[in-house]
Amino acid sequence: MSQTELEIVVDDPTAPEDDSPSVVSSGTIEIVVCLLLLALAATLGYDNWRTGASWDATGPEPGYFPFYLAIILGGGGLYGLIAALLARRAARETFVTRAQARRVMAVFVPTLLFCAATQFLGLYVASFLLIAGFMRLVGKITLWKSLLTAFAFTAIMFVTFDVAFDVIMPKGPLEAALGR
Repeated sequence: MSQTELEIVVDDPTAPEDDSPSVVSSGTIEIVVCLLLLALAATLGYDNWRTGASWDATGPEPGYFPFYLAIILGGGGLYGLIAALLARRAARETFVTRAQARRVMAVFVPTLLFCAATQFLGLYVASFLLIAGFMRLVGKITLWKSLLTAFAFTAIMFVTFDVAFDVIMPKGPLEAALGR
C-alpha cells in the first residue's frame, strides 16, 4: 500500500451527537426566510415609493431603482414561499438538531454580547474580552495563553487602526482614562 492510499480519520470529540432531536425542519426555515424577505421587500418598496419611484423632468427620482429592486426581491420571496409550501408535502428534513443549535448559540450569544459591550466598553476592551473568552471557554485553552493572545491581537488592532491609520473606532472608559 502506498502512502497516497492511506486515509487519516480524525474524530471531533466535541461534535454534536447523531441522535440529537430536531429543533426545526428545513421547510419551516425556508418559509420563515421567504416571509422575512417579503416583509423586507414591502418595507423597502413602500419607503422608496414614498421617496419617489417615478421619472420627473430631470430623470429618475431617488426611489426609482431601489423600488424596482424591492419588487424583484418581493418576487423572489414570493416564488420561494410558493416553492416551499408546495414542497412541504415532501419528506421533512432536519434543518438543525438540538446539539447543533447549542453549538451555534455558543458562538452567537458571546458575539451578541460583544456587540452590546462595544457600545459601553469600546471596541478594544470588548475585543479583548471576546477573544480571551472564546479561547478559554470554547477552545479550552489555558488562561495565560488566552489572555496573552487576546492582548496581542487587541494591541495590534489598536496600533493598526488607531495609531497608524487614525481610524475612528468606538472607544470606552479605558481609552478615555489613557487620553485616547
